[in-house]
Amino acid sequence: MGYIHLLWDLYQLKKNTAKNEEQMKELQEKKLRKLLHYAYQNSAYYRRTFTQAGISEEDIDMIPLKQFPVIDKELLMQNYDELVTDHNVKQEELRKFDESPASKSENYLGRYHIIHSSGSTGIPRYFVYDDKAWGQMLLGIIRGALWGMSMIDILKLLAGKPRILYIAATDGRYAGAMAVGDGITGLRAKQEYLDINEPIEKGNQKVTKFDPNIVIGYPSAIKLMAEQVRLGRVPNHVKRVISCGEPLSAGLREFLEDTFQCPVINFYGSSESLALGLEENAGDGMVLFDDLNVIEVEDGEMYLTCLYNFTQPLIRYHLTDTLKPKERFSNDPYGFSRAEVLLCRNEDEMWFQKTDGTKEFIHPLSVEGICVDGLKDYQFVQTSEKSFQIRAEISEDAFKEAIIQGIESIIEPLLSDKALDNIYYEICFVESVEVNTDTGKKPLIIKQMNHVFDMETVNFETVKCKAV
Repeated sequence: MGYIHLLWDLYQLKKNTAKNEEQMKELQEKKLRKLLHYAYQNSAYYRRTFTQAGISEEDIDMIPLKQFPVIDKELLMQNYDELVTDHNVKQEELRKFDESPASKSENYLGRYHIIHSSGSTGIPRYFVYDDKAWGQMLLGIIRGALWGMSMIDILKLLAGKPRILYIAATDGRYAGAMAVGDGITGLRAKQEYLDINEPIEKGNQKVTKFDPNIVIGYPSAIKLMAEQVRLGRVPNHVKRVISCGEPLSAGLREFLEDTFQCPVINFYGSSESLALGLEENAGDGMVLFDDLNVIEVEDGEMYLTCLYNFTQPLIRYHLTDTLKPKERFSNDPYGFSRAEVLLCRNEDEMWFQKTDGTKEFIHPLSVEGICVDGLKDYQFVQTSEKSFQIRAEISEDAFKEAIIQGIESIIEPLLSDKALDNIYYEICFVESVEVNTDTGKKPLIIKQMNHVFDMETVNFETVKCKAV
């Protein structure tokens, strides 16, 4: 995509932010019906499942989306070759292509952008974007990254050749790294990558030399740079921070805003559709990109229909993210839907054994939004069916007792409501919360069942224990 063409398409996409709710629904519906017809005509899988559900092509324009069949990751993998609309795309060939070292800088068949996602099973799932879909997705990401800026402001920013630093896991076909890299290249911006596994001193040298004015990455990784800024070890000329890839807690958002003194955009995407929405301001909820996707929430389950990927249509695809719809406020400047900012996997539920031998769970929803003054970040570690830890990373000037009391005021009622008064837990102060070394992401909940911690190597201070 040429530079001028990209800017024109970005302008066209940005115009959707001025649409009201009715206009947005009309646009979304038009795109949805086009996708459904295309899937019926070009995908053997969808033609078969629609027919089995009693849906003919003549019915497609009349039947509500919720009456169409659902698909999940297992069905996707079982029916991959039938689902895609290009018969040259084969799942086994994609796997061979992905495993080839020579393919890392190439597109599959010369025209397809490939993203793999292993999920909780470790078995790769492949998501294929043709050039048009990839370009549309990039526009969605760019619009989100520059959210709230007018086209004039964007042109001024680009004229100054922004210096964009991406901090995350950068080795492999990670969706974020690939999309960010292509988006930055399209904008003709200067770019630098900082892998989360690089030593601090080496990273500091890279940041100092590059002196970024836009930072994109996992919030847990950006936090490390923010700490170096506060210590005076790297310069701070950052004008915008884009957090993505993992949940951004209220405390960490505040820490980043206070450190960089600039807007922090909390971006939401997945391998199935890399541009799903964003949170502009804390408390406003997440804006969902209804012009690019349809997101349904039924009985607590989330279903995605991506409106721009015609090579690998995903229609009512079950995502394991937990999303809670939010009412739009009366003076909402956008016609987009909104949702609570909760991006946890529902498989992260912590199950505990009660006194009577039955089991009860604590959902990520219950512990994702802990906000205590001085609490920068935190993480739950379930150590058994009767115990867990809360690892707390706090600001230098925070009072530990106040942090403890604040966390207790949230955890104690939660355990009481769930009749889990027999559960043992401890609050531990840590230098930094743990990240997954493979992905670079910070999970909210870690399972280390029956794990005995070595107090000499973990480097935390236990400050609160509860046992009944």
